[in-house]
Amino acid sequence: MPEHRVRTVRTALALRCRAVTEARWFAATVFVLILVNAALLGVETYSGVAADWHHWLRTAETTCLAAFTLEVLLRMAAHADRPRAFFKDPWNLFDLAVVLCAFLPFLRENSTVLRLLRLARVLRTARFLPQLRVVLVAVARSLPGTLSFLLVGALLLYVYAMVGWVFFGRHDPEHYGSLGRAALTLFLLMTLDGIGDAVHAGLDISRWSLLYYASYVLLASFVLVNVLIGVVITSLDEARHMDQEEPPAESPHADPPTGDQLPLRRRIDDARRALDALEQELTRSVPHPPTPTDRSTVTVARREA
Repeated sequence: MPEHRVRTVRTALALRCRAVTEARWFAATVFVLILVNAALLGVETYSGVAADWHHWLRTAETTCLAAFTLEVLLRMAAHADRPRAFFKDPWNLFDLAVVLCAFLPFLRENSTVLRLLRLARVLRTARFLPQLRVVLVAVARSLPGTLSFLLVGALLLYVYAMVGWVFFGRHDPEHYGSLGRAALTLFLLMTLDGIGDAVHAGLDISRWSLLYYASYVLLASFVLVNVLIGVVITSLDEARHMDQEEPPAESPHADPPTGDQLPLRRRIDDARRALDALEQELTRSVPHPPTPTDRSTVTVARREA
């Protein structure tokens, strides 16, 4: 089959499938299937219901898997004219990975992993809820800053745990008898739960314990938490700007792209075709120059006249 014929078929297939995947009823149907999948996971946690309705639950799960597979195939067919665009979208890669993993033999035999994969389908609701998608992107973008926060928090917890072990280890071995117990106690105190009892117990040991707990609460519960909140809010703003700057999806009924939007190679091909058509038009409209035989015939005819 000629190459241009293949391109025509791929473009027609992409336009038809894109019209389906961009329709509102399609998105609503997939969203309902995701909710049904989540409901099935919840029902399976009840052993009595799962035992009585085992056959119907398996049938419903197989139906959901077939529907999700069809959805991914339609989305891939909608990018038949530009396959790379499908793999550039992280949500497409996530959907494809979730569906493909369900067909792997060693994963299907493991019920725990299979349930986790089915649970991952619930996260696909973010694809149809823009605000939830922005929040998930913000969480992902805040991970580098969160890791830095965790390192600083771990260092602070280690220092205060060592100081607490030195001062309170002999008098309160239940909470500060070792580095691990001291770190666990301070980690729980980070939420300010039980801080009053800890301060009163520390005052019975030394008055300097008030400075110890006050400085720890100030740094761990106020400064670090506010820094973490600032990191998340900054990432949320960046994710919101990224979502607003994303170009809208191409619609099959959209206006054709202008000259500046066309790829360079396509513009060159269009220019060549236009020049070829103009040359053929000029060739048909301009008469051919007379040959030497035609000139001699015209001269003889003039002499005889």
